[in-house]
This record gives sequence, C-alpha cells and structure tokens, in this order.
Amino acid sequence: MASYKPKNILITGAAGFIASHVANRLVRNYPEYKIVVLDKLDYCSNTKNLLPSKLSPNFKFVKGDIESADLVNYLLITESIDTIMHFAAQTHVDNSFGNSFEFTKNNIYGTHVLLEACKVTGQIRRFIHVSTDEVYGETDEDAVVGNHEASQLLPTNPYSATKAGAEMLVMAYGRSYGLPVITTRGNNVYGPNQFPEKLIPKFILLAMRGKTLPIHGDGSNVRSYLYCEDVAEAFEVILHKGEVGRVYNIGTKKERRVIDVARDICKLFSMDPETSIEFVENRPFNDQRYFLDDQRLKNLGWSERTVWEDGLKKTIEWYTQNPDWWGDVTGALLPHPRMLMMPGSTHFDSEDGKETSYVSGPNQTRMVVPTPKGGSSPQKQSLKFLIYGRTGWIGGLLGQLCEKRGIAFEYGKGRLEDRSSLNADIQNIKPTHVFNAAGVTGRPNVDWCESHKTETIRANVAGTLTLADVCRDHGLLMMNFATGCIFEYDAAHPQGSGIGFKEEDKPNFIGSFYSKTKAMVEELLKEYDNVCTLRVRMPISSDLNNPRNFITKISRYNKVVNIPNSMTVLDELLPISIEMAKKNLRGIWNFTNPGVVSHNEILEMYKTYIDPKFKWENFTLEEQAKVIV
Repeated sequence: MASYKPKNILITGAAGFIASHVANRLVRNYPEYKIVVLDKLDYCSNTKNLLPSKLSPNFKFVKGDIESADLVNYLLITESIDTIMHFAAQTHVDNSFGNSFEFTKNNIYGTHVLLEACKVTGQIRRFIHVSTDEVYGETDEDAVVGNHEASQLLPTNPYSATKAGAEMLVMAYGRSYGLPVITTRGNNVYGPNQFPEKLIPKFILLAMRGKTLPIHGDGSNVRSYLYCEDVAEAFEVILHKGEVGRVYNIGTKKERRVIDVARDICKLFSMDPETSIEFVENRPFNDQRYFLDDQRLKNLGWSERTVWEDGLKKTIEWYTQNPDWWGDVTGALLPHPRMLMMPGSTHFDSEDGKETSYVSGPNQTRMVVPTPKGGSSPQKQSLKFLIYGRTGWIGGLLGQLCEKRGIAFEYGKGRLEDRSSLNADIQNIKPTHVFNAAGVTGRPNVDWCESHKTETIRANVAGTLTLADVCRDHGLLMMNFATGCIFEYDAAHPQGSGIGFKEEDKPNFIGSFYSKTKAMVEELLKEYDNVCTLRVRMPISSDLNNPRNFITKISRYNKVVNIPNSMTVLDELLPISIEMAKKNLRGIWNFTNPGVVSHNEILEMYKTYIDPKFKWENFTLEEQAKVIV
C-alpha cells in the first residue's frame, strides 16, 4: 500500500487532550512536516499540553476558532496546508444535555466551515475527520461482534447527534466535490493531560482529595478504554496509510464496567470501594455499551500496545505529579456538571443548586469554587454600558448591538475633555463598563485635522486621557476604540511579505496629524491598567448606505490609492468587543480580521456584486505620495 506523505498539516483543537498527543507525536517523529495547530483555548484546552512541541522549528500555534471562515481560509493559504486533522469539538455528553445548541455550532457548523474552505482553496490532499464511537448508539449487551464501519448510525444524545451530523457533511463533500476525506470513530481515551470532566481523571482527582467517586446509575454501563499514546499512534498510521473515502474504528476488545474502573482506582489509592463509591442519579440517557470492530485499522498495521493496568498507573502517576495542571477544577468534579458555554464567561450549573464560574486567563481557563445561590458573584452582576460617541458610526452600532442583546446602556452626555461632566455621567448612570468610541477623525476626512490641530489634540489626546483617568478613579474598565492607522510598511515589514505589525510594535507612521495624535495617546494609555485599546483599521460593514463604511467611502472617490491594508469587519468584531469587556481584558489588541486587502480588490468586488458599470482610477505613485501626506 502506497504511503501518503504530507507536507503542511493543520490540526484543529490541538490544545485539547487527544489532539495534543497527536500533534506532539508528529512534531517529534517528523521534523520535515510543518505542524500548524489551531485552538480557541476553550475551557478543556491548555497550551501546556503542547509544551513538548513549543520550541520545535516545525511547530506553530495559532489561537482562533474554526467557525471563523476568514481565519481558516487565511491559514490554509498562507501556511500552504495540504492536510487537515480535525479534532476540534465539544465532546462532553453531560454538557450536551445542558447546552445542545453550542454543540451544533461547534461540531456541525465548525466542520462545515473547514470543509467549505477546503473546497474553495482546492489544495487539500487529506481531510481526516475525528468522530466518535457514540454515533453508532448503544450496542446490545450480548453482542459478540462489534459495530463495523458500515453499521447504521443511531446516536442517542445531543453530542453524538452533532458528531453524526458532521460526518454526513464530511461524506457529502467527499462525494460532491471529491474532497479526499477519511473519518475515524474511536472508543474512550484516557491518559495524561485530560480535562477532569471525563470519568478517569475525575475519579483520580477525587481519590487524590479523599473524596467519594460518584457513579451514574448502578455502574453497570460498559466502556472500552484506550491509552492516549496508542490512539496517537493510530492517527499516525491512518495519516500515512489510511485510504481516502474510508471510515476507521479505533477501538479495543477489552471492555470494563464503570463500577470496575472505580474499584481499580480505589485499589491503587488504597481506598475501600464500599465506602468510597457513591451511586448518583443517572444521565437522561446513558448508553449501556459501545463495542467496535477495529479489524480494518489492524489491517493497516496498528495494534493496541498499553495494557489497562499499566496505562492506569501511568495516568495516576501523571496526575499526582501535576495536580494543578488545570487550576481549580472543583466544578468539573461535581457528579452532574452542566457547563453553559457562553462566549465571554462559562458556568457549571449543578444538581445541588450551586454554581461554578470560569474565569479566562491568557493561556487557559480557570474554574472558581462554587458559590451558593444568592451569594455575590462578579459574573452575576447585570451589565450596564456607558458609551461615548453617540453620533459616530461605531458608537451608534454599539448601541444597536446592546439593544439587540438586551444589555442596558446609555450614551454619555459629557464632553471628554471636561472631567466634571464625565464624573457626573458615571455617578448618574452607574455603569459596569465604559466604551469610548468618540474622537476626531476629520470633517469629512483626516485632512481636516491638518488645519485644526488644537481641536484634534483636545479630543483625541486630552479627552481620551481624561476619560481613562476618571474611569480609573471609579474602578471602571474603559474599552477604547483606537486606530491601526499608525503604521506604514517599512524594511522590517515590507509590502506583500505577509509580516504584520504586532501589538507591541512602535508606531512608525507620522504622515498625518491625526495618526500622530492617535499614536501619542496610545503610548500614554499604556500607563493605565484599566484600559483595553482596540486598534480598528479600515472599518467595513454590511450596511453600504452608511457614508462612513470604508467600502461606501472609497466607491465615491474619483481616484484611490492602492495599498493592501488590514480590515475590521464590524459585523463580526463589534460583538467580540462586548465579550472582551465582559472578560475585563486589558492592553492593546489589533482589532482586525486576518489578512490584508487592497483598495482595488475591494472595488473589484464592488463592481462584481453591486454595480457592474462602476469605474475608478488609481493615483500615480507621485500623486499617491502627496495624498498620503
């Protein structure tokens, strides 16, 4: 059988449990492959899972969501991806009973975005879709032959239903568009790095704390468990030897009842199972058994290496050596956690009426200890936004967004440079967050600032600093909409190179007085720890009637410059600014969509989709130099 040799692999969900073991293995074993990993760092992901690969030259980590078509397309093209291994998914059955819509969004829509990007770019030679044994539904207790790859799919819970739905899309894209797809369906996996919402790490951590082990129902449910490194090797084999269009079961014939797993863990911790095991209410539906026929994969040369006893000992050893790997996981150790996976903040609602909150950090998500109902919690505080810039485009859109989301808000009446009026606004409105979308950009454009410098300083520098200072006095976070128009291409960032300016780079564009003031105030705002600065660049939206929309604006010019720029698609990014406020994020952020687009490219699309008769001219290089100044 011919062996497939990838060059550039994209692994989704790679900061999660199984995918991190696969990524680390491929990085280690194949230095000639480039491994690009994409992960949005949800609650069950952790960048520490990828530490073995961090310093390898063939490894690259990208934080992002597979639901972003722009990002996925950008990565496929700029990284010359020829192979995708798609692990990213919401996977915990308990959570799917509590918030099934999030599973549909992540597992089906996210997969669809990836497939469409593969179709559009036309460069993918392998798409390996990672599914689950749960799509087969329950196996009969007395069955001696496991589900084979052609068995009927009969999912019984929202999680497995979304995985089956994603499989249908994968199959359809394989048949309709000839996409070279392979699907895997695996048994339960255990081992180091697994988030402790799953049975084995949950039981281990509870045993480490001397707590009882909660078992759903009577514990007679049967599961098959594979050690993580064996599973990583299975994916290595499927990547190189798997046949396009095939499904591969990754399974083991060695089955265990949940009660026996609990007893084995009790034994290794010298605990009495009679007093250490607690039987709790069962799930709404709990499949009795999943049993797989894995002969097709064995025919490729794979076989299970790690026996249960050795794998369990290695797993316990890892957790005892790394008890704080996931931070405070009190909420995950509840018998029936229900995580409400809302962007910005996530919670567990448990059967005992208590609540556990998540707080996001820069590299992982940390759980906070349960707070009783009625107790105070920062996440429970109702939001109220104070917005400055009512007559501006972004300020107006923010207000509309708050109305749609049911978030209380009011527009500020005070002038930014007038400290007393800002104090009055805050005392009267009592906001939880302040958004600054005010400032002078020019009337009608930035040329106005060249002849009105004191007015520009007063609004863009003095006013913004005053608002930040007043907010700090009141203990409030200020979300500050700034500009990316403070950079120009230079030797370190040549046009067309794909090298972009980062948040920490020093502004280098002084061609306009407007840009000077914005760069100046951004530097000064670094001294305020209560400010989140969002650099907006060439804002566009779906509202082409708005004269401030960059598309509308340049379509009305007789001549335009033609320079590739980052863009901010407000329909997508303004909602994210609200989620950033909820998370109380600080610092400077390049608030743009991935990649660049030139003025000519925008106008070509305008001509194609809006006005076929549209015409425009470009400035000559000499004219362009004068215009930019």
